[in-house]
Amino acid sequence: MPRFAANLSMMFNELPFLERFAAARQAGFEGVEFLFPYDFPATDLRSRLNREGLSQVLFNMPPGDWSKGERGIASIPGRQAEFRESVKKALDYAAALDCRQVHCMAGITPADVPITTATAVYAANLAWAVEQAHPAGVRLLIEPINHRDMPGYFLKTQAQGAAIIEAIGRDRLGLQFDIYHVQVTEGDITRRMEQFMPLIAHMQIADVPARNEPGTGEIGWPFVFRRIDELGYQGWVGCEYRPRGETVEGLGWREAFRV
Repeated sequence: MPRFAANLSMMFNELPFLERFAAARQAGFEGVEFLFPYDFPATDLRSRLNREGLSQVLFNMPPGDWSKGERGIASIPGRQAEFRESVKKALDYAAALDCRQVHCMAGITPADVPITTATAVYAANLAWAVEQAHPAGVRLLIEPINHRDMPGYFLKTQAQGAAIIEAIGRDRLGLQFDIYHVQVTEGDITRRMEQFMPLIAHMQIADVPARNEPGTGEIGWPFVFRRIDELGYQGWVGCEYRPRGETVEGLGWREAFRV
């Protein structure tokens, strides 16, 4: 049976952010993830985790200027110094929250940057970042993101991500396999899951097309969940979906799919 973590950036939005930890625990979750922790002191977040007995399973490195449409800076030339500072900041939070995996967002490649240049910058940045994270007991993750939600995002396919991981080392870099993104970009979810399972360090779910809870769209969840178990996946599965209505009312999918 998959271990589900509530994504507090997308779920329980009926409540202020710091109150979502208790709501997740009351709803039966034992782990949480979210996009970014940086608006809050790490001590405040740690206190909420401790109070509710929750595990922090994932968050993202600083993405650049989110309000201006930036979605990571790892592949963007001229931002290397800023990237290194963002790695240090993320690792400080990871230590405080006892979070062993952090997602490094690749970024949206500027139109005037050749793909070869972006690739070289990305590879060099990742190589440096894993050398900082590995001694701290943190595994960095990379996630291919679909072209519809993030046009121009550098990392697009599971095969592209897998090649980068094999080049840098699967002991230091893992694949974040988001079923929603896979379905939108490539389809053939479970075949790709089978192919890349040795590299998958974290999974996330949402239905297609609207990114709502499982059972609201086109994906065959009973088969997908069964294959996750059959393939021996032992990690967390983040519920990175937008509830169609009130979060708790939308959790009936867990019983419906017997997960």
